[in-house]
Amino acid sequence: MTPSRDIFRLIEIMAALRTPVTGCPWDLEQSFETIAPYTIEEAYEVADAIQRADMLDLRDELGDLLLQVVYHARLAEERGAFAFGDVVQAVTAKMVRRHPHVFGDARGLGTEAVNAQWDRIKAEEKAARAAERGAVEERPASLMDAAPIALPGLTRAVKLQKQAATVGFDWDDIALVVGKIHEEAEEVAEAVESGDRDAIEDEIGDLFCAVANLARHAGIDPEAAVRRSNAKFERRFRAIEAALAAQGRTPTDSDLTEMDALWNAAKAVERAAKG
Repeated sequence: MTPSRDIFRLIEIMAALRTPVTGCPWDLEQSFETIAPYTIEEAYEVADAIQRADMLDLRDELGDLLLQVVYHARLAEERGAFAFGDVVQAVTAKMVRRHPHVFGDARGLGTEAVNAQWDRIKAEEKAARAAERGAVEERPASLMDAAPIALPGLTRAVKLQKQAATVGFDWDDIALVVGKIHEEAEEVAEAVESGDRDAIEDEIGDLFCAVANLARHAGIDPEAAVRRSNAKFERRFRAIEAALAAQGRTPTDSDLTEMDALWNAAKAVERAAKG
């Protein structure tokens, strides 16, 4: 089977991988549940390639993410639920339905009006789907419903906060958000002092949410900020390892004081490089 720019070739490849007897033993063992973690991982790798501005990696990672969509669609098709074409039809119908200001008569809307319209149409879709299934809502509808539980913690925190802000439940001064972070940090210290593990977890969670709120007010994606800091930490620790390796040593042969000095040296080099 040869490579192709045609999406149908990817669908054929997936079908071949999932064909009993002649397919791939590993692929034949997979299910929605076992593939889901890979789907999440691939989405993060797309974000990482974007963070690094690496277009070659981005092309490949987008392909890997697309493969995940095709994989799940194939699993569903095998169950007689739906096929890849149904996924495409559903999302194209959704995009047309949610953009009446582009594909319909609701022209000339600003960003805020477009966002409000999107949320209204999305809520209508959810209600219609529930009615079609004959579902009974266990809880009353809420603005919080727009933040799926499966989202990464910081991303969901921002989503929840944005939803609350649509009805005015929000600070109008970023300085107040910074003050809240100081307040939460003090409460973390108090919880640590108490030794109560549950309290420590609660207060650290509150601190994370406060920091996510600050990121939102500053127009920063907290997940991107964390990835950037992780990359910085990794880069500087690798510099420590390299400096010690030049002496024929490893971090286990060093101590905190020496490694801290090497960390600061790496930090100074980075700052100097930035000018």
